[in-house]
Amino acid sequence: MTETDEAGRPGAAGKPRKPRKAVHYGAGREALLSAAVRVVARGGLRRLTYRAVAEEAGVTHGLVAHHFGSRDALIEEALAHTVRTSLNTSTLGAGTGRSTDFSAGLADMVNSDPDTQAFQYDLLLEARRRPELLPQVRTLYDEYFDATRRELSRMLPEDADDGLTRLVFAALDGLVLHQLVLDEPAATEAALARLRSLLRLLGADGDGDGDGTSAPTIAGP
Repeated sequence: MTETDEAGRPGAAGKPRKPRKAVHYGAGREALLSAAVRVVARGGLRRLTYRAVAEEAGVTHGLVAHHFGSRDALIEEALAHTVRTSLNTSTLGAGTGRSTDFSAGLADMVNSDPDTQAFQYDLLLEARRRPELLPQVRTLYDEYFDATRRELSRMLPEDADDGLTRLVFAALDGLVLHQLVLDEPAATEAALARLRSLLRLLGADGDGDGDGTSAPTIAGP
């Protein structure tokens, strides 16, 4: 005797086969990457498998394998996807050269898409245990460092050096982590206002003359 088909006709041993989940072949590569991010955000990088992503996206296991070829490729492309998402939805690289626009809406960005941030922090911690992930993590941070340096250089009288770039991004990175865990948007925005004040002390927006003599006080927002 044959197994039942999806209409429920009798099968082997008279047991009906479970209906298969609908497959959305039109979901595309970006949808699969988003599914991978959600899997990691919920269960950690060790839960990331083709089958887990397929289940999350509502597609076949083979489709995920076809798109990415290896788990390492899936991780690398999911990471690149999260970087694009973060840079597109934040104003880290606003391009206006105004301190008031620098990282505006950071708390809202985290709250609207916490999985993207959780994926990146999980990968960061996993790289400490698995050095083979370090190249992907370095790529992640290089993207953020470059975006931060470009925006600081637009705001300040001189191009931002590596030390200032990393200092400012470390502040932003810490605020994102705290917002992700503690969910205190008012505290995040207050800290960002102080950061912008510090940047104006360095001459952001042309407020200073390069030697600090005409810079505003740090008490201002």
